[in-house]
Amino acid sequence: MKEIRNIAIIAHVDHGKTTLTDALLAQTGAVESGVSMDTDKLEQERGITIYSKNASAIYKDTKINIVDTPGHADFGSEVERILRSIDSVLLVVDAQEGPMPQTRFVLKKSLALGLKPILVINKIDKPAANPEKAHDKVFELFTELDATNEQLDFPVIYAIGREGIAKREMKDESKDLTPLLDMILEKIPPALNKIDAPLRAQPFNLAYDNFLGRIAIVRVYDGKIKVSDAVYIKKPSGEITKQKITKLFTFKGVTRTETDEIQAGDIGLLAGIPDIYIGDTIADNEDTPLLEAIAVDEPTIELTFLVNNSPFAGREGKFVTSRQIRDRLEKELEVNVGLKVNFNTDSPEKFTVYGRGELHIAILLENMRREGYEVQVSQPRVIMKEIDGKKHEPFEEVIADVPEEFQGTVIEKLGMRAVQMKNMEKHESRVFITFEGPSRGLFGYRNKFVVDTKGQGILATRFIGYKPYAGEIARQATGSMISQVQGKTLGFSLDNLQTRGELYIKEATEVYEGMVIGNTSKGEQMTVNPTKGKQLTNMRASGSDEAIKLVPPREMTIEIGLEIMANDEYLEITPKNVRLRKQHLTENERKKRGGK
Repeated sequence: MKEIRNIAIIAHVDHGKTTLTDALLAQTGAVESGVSMDTDKLEQERGITIYSKNASAIYKDTKINIVDTPGHADFGSEVERILRSIDSVLLVVDAQEGPMPQTRFVLKKSLALGLKPILVINKIDKPAANPEKAHDKVFELFTELDATNEQLDFPVIYAIGREGIAKREMKDESKDLTPLLDMILEKIPPALNKIDAPLRAQPFNLAYDNFLGRIAIVRVYDGKIKVSDAVYIKKPSGEITKQKITKLFTFKGVTRTETDEIQAGDIGLLAGIPDIYIGDTIADNEDTPLLEAIAVDEPTIELTFLVNNSPFAGREGKFVTSRQIRDRLEKELEVNVGLKVNFNTDSPEKFTVYGRGELHIAILLENMRREGYEVQVSQPRVIMKEIDGKKHEPFEEVIADVPEEFQGTVIEKLGMRAVQMKNMEKHESRVFITFEGPSRGLFGYRNKFVVDTKGQGILATRFIGYKPYAGEIARQATGSMISQVQGKTLGFSLDNLQTRGELYIKEATEVYEGMVIGNTSKGEQMTVNPTKGKQLTNMRASGSDEAIKLVPPREMTIEIGLEIMANDEYLEITPKNVRLRKQHLTENERKKRGGK
């Protein structure tokens, strides 16, 4: 059997780990050039890894199992699980930005597990790249995270991922990734190949197949698994069941290939066990000791999913009933371990959904709409906990990388949200500011940050745990501009309304009574008629069409909607549209309920 190396690629979002992985696979012949690990359409559109991916390559008669991990904090629970299943990591750091919040998170987890990372300083070809400074910053981070002397002696590779080039020294000439591949074989020990020992394997991720049902992605630590084997599934709770394996797969490049056997040291997939879960121990003997359980991060936000009951309900969606939405959420629970759902609410038309962050939920909703679902959701809320008799809430570390002239605005705006500055570093014309504050203080801030920094700032967050409740946060309410009629919008009316605030719709858009079509600059709620045309006389129109110049509206997306919606509003999501609406559509209903 070939030697096996099991590695994960970890990094902050957009530091180039997927591009580097793609190049590694292409150069080893595992995939054709141009094939990417990010096969999901959403991943390709957004340029980020959402779901962890497994692949393998053969180099110098050694099998290298590679796991590409998500870089966004909302998917941090996946990273933790993956780190338990591999033997070392490639820590990818942007040569210009240096270590960022998610770098700290993934590195801390890696070091705590005793892993010895290989540092890959990527994007050394960027105009403002400073590989030496990035290296020093990473070393400081290792020290700060209490790395051992052995971990501090980490090897370094300099790379241009998009060109598929790696070198051990900046001055070296290189045309490919051979230096990195050689270092993987040199610095990462082979996976222990205890084939003759009793079987012990553990799922670290889940997948779903319409024909095979739930599929477990497992690391085999001892022994071997064969198709048709009867195995014991031992749960951390003490529950033990006997099950039969129906199918086995291993990875060849990015595709799964059916196999009869998976041996110790390898990573593969198994089917046939419908209730298998992350952290279970798979054994061939009832008395085999449990492997250490894998903890899954708890959700930090909650919101309500409801059947769409707007005046436009059912126009675009294929799946619109509560039964269909319930079935889709149950299917999502099969694989999305960071998600929880309460189906037993006070109404069969709504469900409470718990997730890791706004992006985590937004991805689910975006997938649902693309599949043909209609749904409406409430404003996200943070999940409070009582610890030692006191109210606690989720807190986050926030790092803002902004041009110097915007630092005052960012500090002021976050301070108003109970987010306090902890540290500031100046690098040439930019400032890196570290903050800490409650997660709810960040709701609705990302888009404001983009505006406040004129699109030149970078904002990154990292969940750091539950801390005592920070008290009430004074927030400037964004007033809603609400349609009082149903019909098609006219340019004449929108021209007048755009002076009162920011519009979310354009000319000739269908609207209904109670639909939120924009916000007001003064923060007050305003009911308007966006379908009103110009007055006519028997001689001519009282106004001129040539005078109408509409400002492009702010496009309503799921993420923007989740950020800006008020607590008396719903976000209506259909395959073709995302609309903001009041929970109570008529003005009379809202007045009866005190404005809600």
